[in-house]
Order: sequence, then structure tokens, then C-alpha cells
Amino acid sequence: MTMYNIINLIFGISLMVVAVADMWVVFARDLMMLQQNSYRAERYWRWFSNSGESTNVGRILGCVALLLILVHHIPFFAGAAIAIIITACRFVYLIRKKYKKPLVWTPRVRRICAVMWLLAAGAGIVAGLLFGIKGACGMLLAVLVVSPILLVGANDILAPVEKRINKKYYDEAAAILASMPGLKIIGITGSYGKTSTKHYLHRILSEQFSTTMTPGSFNTTMGVIRTVREHLRPYDEVFIVEMGAKQSGDIKEICDLVHPAVGIITAVGEQHLESFKTIENVQRTKFELADAVPSNGFVVLNNDFQMVASREVKNTEAVRYGVSHTGEADFIASEVVYTPFGTTFTVTGKGLDEPLVLHTKLVGECNVSNLMAAVIVALRLGVDRDKICYAVEQIEQVEHRLNMKRTPAGITIIDDAFNSNPAGSRMALDVLSMMKPGKRIIITPGMIELGELQEKANKEFGRHMADCADVAIIVGHYNRDAIMAGLEESDMSKENIHTVDDFAEAQRLLQAIARSGDTVLYENDLPDTFK
Repeated sequence: MTMYNIINLIFGISLMVVAVADMWVVFARDLMMLQQNSYRAERYWRWFSNSGESTNVGRILGCVALLLILVHHIPFFAGAAIAIIITACRFVYLIRKKYKKPLVWTPRVRRICAVMWLLAAGAGIVAGLLFGIKGACGMLLAVLVVSPILLVGANDILAPVEKRINKKYYDEAAAILASMPGLKIIGITGSYGKTSTKHYLHRILSEQFSTTMTPGSFNTTMGVIRTVREHLRPYDEVFIVEMGAKQSGDIKEICDLVHPAVGIITAVGEQHLESFKTIENVQRTKFELADAVPSNGFVVLNNDFQMVASREVKNTEAVRYGVSHTGEADFIASEVVYTPFGTTFTVTGKGLDEPLVLHTKLVGECNVSNLMAAVIVALRLGVDRDKICYAVEQIEQVEHRLNMKRTPAGITIIDDAFNSNPAGSRMALDVLSMMKPGKRIIITPGMIELGELQEKANKEFGRHMADCADVAIIVGHYNRDAIMAGLEESDMSKENIHTVDDFAEAQRLLQAIARSGDTVLYENDLPDTFK
């Protein structure tokens, strides 16, 4: 073997080692995004095409590295050396990158990952046998460039396997539920507010019943199945099921499994319009829960949302409530008073001999509304008034959902970073507007998943921001133009409007301008799918 061939071999092997290491982090990121898109290829490709992922710097440089290997008039070792540098740089970048919702290594993820590696290894071995080390290196670099295709292909290959596994788990969960005929099952859905309402209801009902709820964001059919199999206890009396949806039929699928006797619909709004296309589709999907409740059950509906108030329910009893729109409501919240220490409000309604005065650590109309739904269900299930008052007093704020705290430096933080929508952002700004004295500062990237309403809603968000805040810090580029357009139509001084590229830069700016007595609202935090 000549010295030239030895050098080529050394660089070829080195490139293969670096490419395999890079493949590990690239596959993990691809799997993370597939997981965040519910393992559904159409959603993944939609994200892939809309996010700029197909033309990002890493993928373009990967193509460059591949071309350097394939071009004949460039010595192989020279092309390999540059390809090693490019691939190593991407590996370092991805291994150091932090994600808001990192990959969860579930059994399904491990199966998909194993198939991806088998496909990649098979392609690399075949190319190596046919074209030598140059062919193997080229194939590994090509896999890195087209890894999304490999990902979706592996997912499709495993689809029949996953279907059989899911059917087994489904049947087990159905059998567990069938063995507990006395279990009261409560379904909760809505465009927003369902997770908070779930937590509040669980805290109140736990004063009188043995209660289990779906944890975290386990609001899909498989999440509910996992909760039944792993968390539901034989002695439980109440099971609270959060029901999420990305498309029509999702909530019906959960209802067909759990058969709820009670339903709560917290809202029908513009959230997820990007998936549902029209507000009517959102309404139809959310009311799959109401349609599933039997005639001897009842459904609790939030009349503050027009698309909830206007929808008739004929198959079961409908109990309606309202905070801002109380005309047709059976229960209303009044005398609402917000302070930095919490909220006091009064509940009146049919079946109540006297008003129920409640105090909570929570703030914001959205939290009053969510508490109303929980209180109504508790009253209907016979929970004592004193227990309801005590539980509401003890409820802790749900993290990142209009959560209020005070820093040692005397700055009040309103954390509403979990997600944002037109109704929720308006309520959060209304709370911020009441925080005096001191500057009122908002840090936000705007709202997402609003489809055709995206620009209009964020522009209106900017206008309302100007009425409620003294300083606005706009993060990122996703909604910047729309929010700035709204702010520019207002009277907010331009010197109090700041644009930054990321939250780290926003934090540095905040440290420079915030003082004791100021209030800072964190409104939304764009997930990785919208970076």
C-alpha cells in the first residue's frame, strides 16, 4: 500500500468516526422533533418545511462536506479533512444545544432509533463494499443530509408494530376501567385552561375523594392509557382526564376509552388554528367531549367564549358559567379583586343557598374562570363548602401559567411562559396593568399556531401591550414585525421598546433596566418546533 493510500485510509476512518458521532446527535434531534409532532409524518413534514430546517446552515454544510468527498479532482484526504472539520463543528454545536422540551427516550423512540441505525449501517456497508472507504464515507455523509427521510421511513416501517403494541395497551387500560364501575370519570378539554383546571379540580376533590389525574401533559390517548396502567389505583373514586387534540376525532378517541360521566370545556379559541384551519373545526372537536357525556351526566361550559356559549348541548345537562359574559350563565363570578398577594371573588349560581366567597393565591381572570369550572363540579359532586374554600385557598400556582412570585431584589415576576393565546395574553396584560407602583415590563416572543390570524392577533397584542406595559421587550423574529406594528400605532415611547434575538439577551437587558418595585411579565416561550 502506497503512502498516498495510507493517508487516504487514515482520513477516511477518521471521517467515518466523526460522522458516526455526529449521526448520534442528529438522529436524536430528528427523533425529538418527530416526538413533539406526535410521531405523525404529515405534522413532522409541515414543521420541517415551515421551520427552515431544510435549508439550515448545518444541512447546507453537510451537503458541502458530501460534495467534497464526491468531487474527483479534489484529493480524497483533502476533502475528507474539510469534511471532518465541518462534521465535528456540527457535532459540537448540537451536543451543546439545550432544548425546552428535550427528547424522552421512550420504548417507541428506542425502536425507531434502532431501525434508523440499522438502515444507516446497512447503507454504509453496502457502499463500502461497492466503492471502498470513499463510498462508505460518502454514504454516511449522505445519511446525515437526508436523515429526516430515514427518520420517517423508520417510523413507517414500525407502524404495524406500534399499532399492535398500542392495541395491547389499549385493551389493558379498557379492562382496568371496566373493573372499576364506581369510578367517576371527568373529562376536561379546551383550547386553553385545561391543564390548570385539571390541577385545581384535583386539589379540591382530593379533600373528599380518592382522586387521580392524568399527569403533566398526558392528554393524548396513549398518555391516558399510560396513566390508567401506571397511576390509577383500585381504590380511586374519581379519575380526571385531560383531553388534548391536534385534529378532529382525537377527543372522541379518548372518550371512547374512558366514557366520561362529567365534562368540562374551558374554552374554544384560536389556539391551534394552524392545525384545525377554522374555529368551527376547533369547536366541533372540543365538543366531542360534550357529545360523549351520557344523559345522566353533565357538562360544564365556559360562556365567556362565544363559540362555547353559542353551541347547544341536547344529549346531557349543560351547566354554564361566566366571569365577563354572565347573561346566560348558571354560575357567575363577581366582586373580583386582584392584588400582588392573590385574588378574592364571589361565586353565585343555581343550587347555592348563599354566595360562596373564595380567596386564592392565583391571579388573573383566566385563573378565576378555571377555578369556577372546578368549583362547580365539586359542588355538583357534593363536596362541602368549607372544604372547597380551604382547597381553593391552598391551591398553588401551576408553573409557567400566570404564576406570580417576588425576587429577593424586590421585583415581582408574573410567569405566563407556558404558552400564549389571544384571550390568555389579554388577561395576563390586564393583570400586569394593575401592578403599581414601579415599571411594568413585558418579555414575549408573541403568539403562535394561529394560522391566518397570526399576524392580526400579534398586532392587536402589541396594541394592548402598549396600554398595559411601560416597557416591551420583543424576543426573536417569529412575530416581531406584527407586534412592532401594533406598538407603533400606540403611544408607547420608542425608547421603551426593545427587540432582542433570544431570551438570554432579554435577561441581560432586564438586569440593566429592572429595579425594586418593578413587575415583569413573561408571556409565552416559543417551543423548539418554532425556533
